Amino acid sequence: MAEQYSVVTQSVVTVRVTSTGNTFGSERRFQKDLTVAEVKGKLELVTGSIATNMKLEVYSKEDKLICKLDNNDALLGSYPVDDGMRLHVVDSTVKLGEFEDTSKVEKFELSEDAYSKRTDSVRAFKERNKMGRFKEVSPEEQQRLDEEKAKKAEAEKQKAESMKVGDRCEVRVPEQLAKRGEVKFVGLTDFKEGIWVGVQYDEPVGKNNGSVKGKQYFECPDKYGGFVRVNHLEVGDFPEEDLGFSDDDEI
Repeated sequence: MAEQYSVVTQSVVTVRVTSTGNTFGSERRFQKDLTVAEVKGKLELVTGSIATNMKLEVYSKEDKLICKLDNNDALLGSYPVDDGMRLHVVDSTVKLGEFEDTSKVEKFELSEDAYSKRTDSVRAFKERNKMGRFKEVSPEEQQRLDEEKAKKAEAEKQKAESMKVGDRCEVRVPEQLAKRGEVKFVGLTDFKEGIWVGVQYDEPVGKNNGSVKGKQYFECPDKYGGFVRVNHLEVGDFPEEDLGFSDDDEI
């Protein structure tokens, strides 16, 4: 009795998908028992093209045209499509990069009031589960937090009262190099709550010219001004550093 043999081939093929509408490609896997029409349907989400507008071409690893998938009823596996080949979608109705240009896409914006009314938002989830700022705090703990906040505010107020315009100072913001300058403003601002100190730095290491959001709090050259919290600044004998070179520094 003659032995019987069967030929087993892969049921899935992995290809790189490109299209006339995109400048990039992506790797996709398809079952070989899918019809060409079904493959086109899956490619709609990948390329943005409509299936009825698609023409499919298969290229080898050397980028040579192997065949065209021109029969919608034929199975993908009936064509010589192997792993590593490129499946190219031709769509004459779109331009290259058309689906990548977001400048014409209408931005979705939600008002604060509308967002607060949604039940499927991250905020709603945190509120339901008492997380983050929605975490329940006992009356005793809340009292402690309020007292701590008031104590910190009073300390900042007292420190601010010890400063005056014209004082030399050194700014020491965490994870930044110390910067020296002159106090030009002390007080409340419109851009953020609390007491702020306006400083004119000795060097152009600031962020503004003494104005924020259109309001001028003090005047100084551009890039020489900045605002810092009271606890990030010390006043005292901080002379301007001499960054020049002496004769001994040059040969």
